[in-house]
Amino acid sequence: MSDKLIIFDTTLRDGEQSPGASMTKEEKIRIAKALEKMRVDVIEAGFPIASQGDFEAVQAVANTVKDSTVCGLARALDKDIDRAGEALKGANSGRIHTFIATSPIHMEMKLRMSPDQVVEQAVKAVTRARQHTDNVEFSPEDAGRSELDFLCRVIEAVIDAGARTINIPDTVGYNVPEQFGGLIRNLIGKIPNSDKAVFSVHCHNDLGLAVANSLSAVMNGARQVECTINGLGERAGNASLEEVVMAVRTRQDIFSCETSLDTTQIVPCSRLVSSITGFPVQPNKAIVGANAFAHESGIHQDGVLKSRETYEIMRAEDVGWSANRMVLGKHSGRNAFRTRLQELGITFEAEEELNAAFARFKDLADKKHEIYDDDLQALVTDANIEAENEHVNLVALKVCSETGETPDASVTLRVDGEEKQGHSKGGGPVDAAFKAIETIINSGTDLQLYSVNNITSGTDSQGEVTVRLEKDGRIVNGQGSDTDIVIASAKAYINALNKIIAAADRAHPQL
Repeated sequence: MSDKLIIFDTTLRDGEQSPGASMTKEEKIRIAKALEKMRVDVIEAGFPIASQGDFEAVQAVANTVKDSTVCGLARALDKDIDRAGEALKGANSGRIHTFIATSPIHMEMKLRMSPDQVVEQAVKAVTRARQHTDNVEFSPEDAGRSELDFLCRVIEAVIDAGARTINIPDTVGYNVPEQFGGLIRNLIGKIPNSDKAVFSVHCHNDLGLAVANSLSAVMNGARQVECTINGLGERAGNASLEEVVMAVRTRQDIFSCETSLDTTQIVPCSRLVSSITGFPVQPNKAIVGANAFAHESGIHQDGVLKSRETYEIMRAEDVGWSANRMVLGKHSGRNAFRTRLQELGITFEAEEELNAAFARFKDLADKKHEIYDDDLQALVTDANIEAENEHVNLVALKVCSETGETPDASVTLRVDGEEKQGHSKGGGPVDAAFKAIETIINSGTDLQLYSVNNITSGTDSQGEVTVRLEKDGRIVNGQGSDTDIVIASAKAYINALNKIIAAADRAHPQL
C-alpha cells in the first residue's frame, strides 16, 4: 500500500505574507472552509503573536474547522508558544509549529546565539508546546543552508523532547532538487530516532524550484509537504499545492505515496484565494490557469479530439474545471439562493446578512443574464469589503468621458459617517475617479499596481479590479468588482485606502 502524504497548507500564514495579501478574519474563515472541503490535512491559520487580529483569526479558524488539523506558528519563545496554545484551545485537532534558525549565518548575524544555545532553546520550545498539545511540529529555519551534523543534533534533540513532525525549510529558495532530496535522505538515515517523526518540507520559489524540491524530498522519504494555493507567498512564493498534489496523483508509477485530497475542489479554491487576495492567476499557470487545458495548435486539437490522452495527462474535471453555472435569475427565490451558497461553502450567521446578499444578487441579476459561481464568490467578497470599510465608503460616483474631452469625475464619499464631495479631471475615467477620491482623502499613497480581470466570460461579465497602494513602506491590495469597470476601480481604491488607514504593526516570520 502507498504511504499517506500529508498536505499542510500555509496559504493563511505564509501566503498572507505576500505584499498586499493580508486577509481579514472573515476571509480566512472562508478560505479555511474551502481547504477543509478539499480535505487538506493541516491548515496553518496564522501567527497568533503577530497581532490581536492574527490571534483572533487563528482562534476563529480553530473554532470553525472540524475535519482538518488547525496549526498556529510560534517562534521558539514562551510568549509565542503560549499565545498559539491559547488561540488553538477550541480546535478539534490543533498543532503548534515552532521554529528557530540553525544556519551559521542566521545563528551568528540574527540570533546572536551559539549552536549550544540554539539546541537548548529548540528543546525548551518543544517541551513548552507539549504543555498545550501532543501535536508539535519543529522547523530548523534556513535548514537548506545549515550544516548537516548540526541539523542532525538539533532534530534528534527535539524528537526526544516530543516533536512528532520535523519540517525542513528551504527558507530562501537556495536548494536544487538533487541536493535537497539528498538532504532529506541523509537526515532520515543519520538521525537515530527519525522513525518517531514525520519528515516535512517547506520550500520557497526564489529559483523557481519549490515544487521540484518538494517532490524530490517526497521521493527521498518526506511525508508532509507545506504548500499554498496558487503558490502564494512572500517573495517568489511557496510550493504550489495544486502542482504538488497533481504531480503525485498523476505519477503514481514514481511516487510511493498518495494524498487524500478531493482534487475537484482545487480550481474553486484557487479562484476563491485569487478573489480574496487580489492576486490573479496567470493564464499559463499549471493546473489552475485559464489555458491549462486549452489547445490552440491544430495538431493538438486533432489529437485530443481523437483521444484525450494524446495531449492531456489529467482530466480537467478532476481538478474542478467545469461550467459551474448557477441557473438562477431575478425571479429565483431566497431558498434556492441560500442552498447554492451553502454548496459553495458560504453561510451567514444572521438572516440580515443573507437578505443583504440576496438583494445584491437581485441587483446583479438585473445587469447580467447568467450568474455563475464565480460571480457569487465575488459578490460575497465585495460585501465583506464594504462591511470592512469603517472609515471610507463610496456613496455615489459620476464620470464623464467622451472623445476629444478630458474625462472628469464627481464622487461622494462617507468618511467616518460624514458625507463629502470631490471632483477632478484625469487622463482617463479611472484616473479622474481616483483623483476625485484623493481630493477628499489626501492619502499620500503611491499607486503601484492597477489590474483588471473579468470574473466570467461575456461582455456583461463583472470586472474584478485590484489596486496596490504603498505608503511609508507598507503595501496593501484593494479589491472591487462590478459590471461597471470604473465603479469597480473606485471600490478597489477605497478598499485599499481603508487598509492603509487601519494599518497595524504585524510581525512576519521567515520560514
